[in-house]
Amino acid sequence: MREKVENMKLLFNLLQVFLFLLDNGVSCVGSDEVSVSVKEGDSVTLHTDVKTNQQEDIKWYFNDTRIAQISGDLSKICTDVQCNEGTERFRDRLKLDHQTGSLTITNITNTDSGLYELKIISSSTSSDKNFNVAVNGVPATEREEMKGNEGESVTLDPGVIKNPNDLIMWYFNDSRIAEITGEQSKTCTDDLYKERFRNRLKLDHQTGSLTITNTRTTDSGVYHLQINSTSSSFSISRVKRFNVTVTGAVPDSGLSSAIVAGIVVAVVLLVAVSAAVVYCRRRRYIPAEQNDSDVNNLSPDPKCIPLSQIQTKAANETV
Repeated sequence: MREKVENMKLLFNLLQVFLFLLDNGVSCVGSDEVSVSVKEGDSVTLHTDVKTNQQEDIKWYFNDTRIAQISGDLSKICTDVQCNEGTERFRDRLKLDHQTGSLTITNITNTDSGLYELKIISSSTSSDKNFNVAVNGVPATEREEMKGNEGESVTLDPGVIKNPNDLIMWYFNDSRIAEITGEQSKTCTDDLYKERFRNRLKLDHQTGSLTITNTRTTDSGVYHLQINSTSSSFSISRVKRFNVTVTGAVPDSGLSSAIVAGIVVAVVLLVAVSAAVVYCRRRRYIPAEQNDSDVNNLSPDPKCIPLSQIQTKAANETV
């Protein structure tokens, strides 16, 4: 009987502790893992889904090495080498959001692949979250060469599958010229280029591609594409550049192919007729073969009478 009473007391005490914890909002959240796949040169943001005004202490680790930390009252903020001297790895490529503690890695490289661990500790909550980041593929910042002649159309293709909620922005010489936000799109938003691209930019809502119609040599330059994709756990900012070269068009002679062909035929006929005339004339003046008797019987040509005969004839007529 006494043992039974002791067990009841123990159970009652455990129940009191449990109720106390619930009353004070203390809980423990288990860890989970999110897989993130990006291309070299992209930027990725790993979300905490909290706000630092809740007095959380947020710490980020990469392969068990602390790389960033922020406290709810902002009294402690560090990234990379500031957190651990001699562990500089990301070289000013880490950004901490002071409102949420989310971590952004810019211009990501293959060596940044690995496990990123998030630890959130507060007076009422403790949680862990892991991000398995894989960096692969051709560098997204590599420029794609595009060439065309003046007057033609050039299409710049993102080369990725567009999600409905993606934010797509196109830049020319670092000035925004077009964007797609969900179902909405705008072109030539920058006043500097409104006149240059007037009614010559076309956006494809399905692919996000940008087409420049009736191109000019002044359209040559670097076009910068940025695609922002967001999920509940992370965001990816993809970057792609296009080097566009527009060459001047070859001057048009204004003659159609039929006219050119007619001129060629006429020239050929003229050459043939001229050759025929020359041939006929040569045939006309070639002397026929003659024998000696024919020569003796020929009357002298008055134009070929010797000068001595002309002089003798003139003297006789004078006498």
